[in-house]
Amino acid sequence: MYVPASPAEEAVAAELATVRPALAAAYADALAGARAAVLSRLWRALAHEPLPWVTARERGPGSLTVRLAGGARLEGPPPDPYATGPRADELLLDGKPYRQASRLVAALEVPHGGEFAAELDGSTASLALSRAGASAAGAAAGAAAPGSASGPGPGRTWEWEQRVVDGHPYHPNCRYRPGFSVAEELAYGPEHRPVVEVGLLAVPAARCLVTGTWPERFRDGERLLLPVHPWQAAHVLGPERVSGGFAAHPLMALRTLAPEAGGPHVKTALSTRLTSSVRDISGYSIETAATVSAFAHALTERLDGRLHITRTLGAATAHSPDLAAVLREPPEAYADAGAGERVVPVAALAFHPPAASAAWRARFARLALSVCLRVLDLGVALEAHGQNLLVVLSATGAPVRLVYRDLADIRVSPARLRRNGLPVPPLSGRLVTDDVSVLRRKLFGSLLTGALGATAGSAGAFAEALAEAEGLEATADTGALLAGPLPTKALTLMRLSPGTPGDQWAELPNPLALR
Repeated sequence: MYVPASPAEEAVAAELATVRPALAAAYADALAGARAAVLSRLWRALAHEPLPWVTARERGPGSLTVRLAGGARLEGPPPDPYATGPRADELLLDGKPYRQASRLVAALEVPHGGEFAAELDGSTASLALSRAGASAAGAAAGAAAPGSASGPGPGRTWEWEQRVVDGHPYHPNCRYRPGFSVAEELAYGPEHRPVVEVGLLAVPAARCLVTGTWPERFRDGERLLLPVHPWQAAHVLGPERVSGGFAAHPLMALRTLAPEAGGPHVKTALSTRLTSSVRDISGYSIETAATVSAFAHALTERLDGRLHITRTLGAATAHSPDLAAVLREPPEAYADAGAGERVVPVAALAFHPPAASAAWRARFARLALSVCLRVLDLGVALEAHGQNLLVVLSATGAPVRLVYRDLADIRVSPARLRRNGLPVPPLSGRLVTDDVSVLRRKLFGSLLTGALGATAGSAGAFAEALAEAEGLEATADTGALLAGPLPTKALTLMRLSPGTPGDQWAELPNPLALR
């Protein structure tokens, strides 16, 4: 079936012909798969999220019908909410086929659908570019092609991260990068495996807020040298203000980079919305960085060495979310390289061959569930999605312990901490809550319906992994995990509700109930 190119698809093709013509054919070949990937993510949302204009969902033999306000019918295959592969390359709206998520949403004519359709168009085109560029970069480096699970895999964490090409496994905006030209995506996107030149901007120290220890190499007399992402320098701060800095490898988060010379990872401000969020750094996160880091690091003493949390070494801001940086321990600090250990982000486990086996997934699930449920019981809900949560692999590839990074969006329960005899850190705002539903949503919506579900890749495989929780020591939260629906962020509803702040939620069927 011929599908005409969308505006974003055409725009990327036109720019690609100028800046990297050798990728043009690969990009064109990748479009069909990218369309199906984004459409499948959208179909998952239409099948499960509490969208106000969906009036009913009816399952039939081998199909699902979604009834819309106004009487329209949307039909497609029965969605698996935990599947990560393409599930729908075509949906029918009142019998008319659609193969592009952007054109389907435009045809639905729902509130704010026009803006969302444009985002889906950009996400699809960018995903096709990512797949084309990553394949070329991998071939040039002699590495296994993205999506392949062949070979033992790389040794350094940033190399694993650069294998993750498709971005968020369930978000239709998985590769949406507004404000990035094709040349900038190729230059800064981790899946293209570039080396990025991070700049330095000098700011009088007296005008800055600093917590932790700011290293001498990022100082010049009475001035701090704040690391600046090159996109931020070009589009927000002005390149004339930024001097040469250091070479680094971009990580999955894109704005966080691993210096080529080694040392702490550098989280930079990047004032554009990637996927769903604007990637700046708030003053409050700088102000509390050292406190949260010390608190979290002390908490790991209760985990018998099964969990390490990377420490925030220094954080600084010139009192602007557009000009701030955080220096963080690299995850490799918690692996014994001499013993052959490696640290792999959970999102990259698809490229670790043993992770394809049910026995490996069960062992990993047992480790992740036991640790994260224990931390929640102590009083902290981690945002343990596939980017923040990493696993230390033994020389034989077995999961032995966990590493967690980025404490900016955890939730802390003072009541639970006190109950366990733990000190309550001097924090305020959204980080602090005793609301059980908020705490569980934070962990379950990231670890269960995010990291573990995506690692399993299907409801059936996820049920096998989740069953490991049945044999764990019971906590106040275990029952909610084993019975009833599981929370997940309603990512499409959030994009279609620009006037509603904060997270919104959907409930997914618990795969244990389907066994």
